[in-house]
Amino acid sequence: MNKLPKLTIFNLLLALSLTGCASLRTQPPDASINSLLQERGGPSAEWSEYRNSPADTATINEWILSPIGPDTAVKIAMLRSPKLQQEYARLGLARSDVLEAVQISNPSISLLRQNQSPGDGVQRTLGFSLPLADLILLPSRTRLAHADFERARFDTAKAVFDVALDVESAWYAYVGAQQVADMRTAVSNASNVSMELAERFYAAGNISELQLNQERAAASEARLDAGAAMVEAAQRRLALNNLMGLDSNEYPWAALDRLPLPVASEDEPETLIAIAREKNLQLLAARQQLVVMQSSYKATRNWRWLGATGVGYEREKEADGTRLSGPSLDLELPIFNQGQAKMARAQALLADAQARLRQAELSIENDIRANANAVRAHGESIGIYRNSLIPQRETVLARSQQEQNFMLIGVFELIQAKAREYDAYQGYLEAVRDYWQSRVELTRSVGERLPSDASKKETTPSVEDILKPKDGIEGMDHSGHDMSNMKADDEKEDAVTEPAEEDKKPDTEKTEEHRHEGAQP
Repeated sequence: MNKLPKLTIFNLLLALSLTGCASLRTQPPDASINSLLQERGGPSAEWSEYRNSPADTATINEWILSPIGPDTAVKIAMLRSPKLQQEYARLGLARSDVLEAVQISNPSISLLRQNQSPGDGVQRTLGFSLPLADLILLPSRTRLAHADFERARFDTAKAVFDVALDVESAWYAYVGAQQVADMRTAVSNASNVSMELAERFYAAGNISELQLNQERAAASEARLDAGAAMVEAAQRRLALNNLMGLDSNEYPWAALDRLPLPVASEDEPETLIAIAREKNLQLLAARQQLVVMQSSYKATRNWRWLGATGVGYEREKEADGTRLSGPSLDLELPIFNQGQAKMARAQALLADAQARLRQAELSIENDIRANANAVRAHGESIGIYRNSLIPQRETVLARSQQEQNFMLIGVFELIQAKAREYDAYQGYLEAVRDYWQSRVELTRSVGERLPSDASKKETTPSVEDILKPKDGIEGMDHSGHDMSNMKADDEKEDAVTEPAEEDKKPDTEKTEEHRHEGAQP
């Protein structure tokens, strides 16, 4: 009658130990990550399975009917980016670590059969043992595992947020590179016009061979610059496709051709640092890691004497039919190994977690200040381009047009003035691109969308607006002096006139005005 209660106790212990982790799911719900992202203005999506369904394809095809902006690019990445699937797979690995940590070792059964001296019968022994140390440490291990999984959630959410920021930065890089390519093409076209005119003037005897070759060299350099800019734009587009998870042949999308202007008022670095201290996922993960290591160190210190200890139950049947049964206990004596290595490891991990937290706090604050300074510097550069350099180049071009009309300067000088204006616009567009990429890095440092992101943003002129100016763009109107389509008219019979008698004189006898102006096309 006393055997049944003992068996029942051990069965109960076994059942409790095996069901201690039954509440854990092998995969966490997507909401566990989305909630962290949405609190920080990040994207949300379903990542539990790789999504490449016909419904997703139809959705993307609908999105790319119009030129895509950075927000649309991020939404596409949420559906198709393989990098996101990698991050979610890492979270699954962290979840498996939780499952492993809260599981105890399997019980063991021992069978023993012994034959006694001839004819005396057989002795049978049945034993059942369960690791007592695992049972004792199970609550502590469970708490540690869940705390570590919380850290993994922060790490995964940060990785997903970083992917979204990578896509956004890549979009700015591609649009900026495409704008530069378009501007370089415009400069190359202007240089070709200048070269064609130089060849006509040289044929008419109005310029020297040196001047002709100077124009030819300038046109060649402009073509090289345009070709390099086109290659850069193609590479940036490929990088964006990779981040979005799109095949460039399958989805021939187009991007918006305008970048937003800087926000009206930038956020103060101290305000952003205060936000980062509360919301930055990297910082939260470092703090959680410290909590895990502190708990681990405490548990190791409290149970360092506990070695391979097991509790069991044995039942023995003697050869004469006598039955013996009772509990068993195996204790490891801490004589040689007293847990010194475990304590040293726990102390080292705790010190590492403390150092990582201090480093995270320091680097985040310094990164915020550095990126905020970069944003302000690029914003100031944009202001100089917009309010000073571009209007000055426009004025130079307008005055050059007037002087060329009165034949005070040559057409080559006018084309050069136009090319310099294009260069100023290119520098302006590059400064806007760099500004927004710096804001992306600032957002990454803060760990949350910046408060100033909510302010309404105007847009820069597109390259088409610059090449074919329209009225209404404040401080950037080119009307009246567009040289982008300046070409020699081959259809006019008087495109190149026969040089006059004075023009047939040697160059040494010509005036400076004749050498530069000559016959007009």
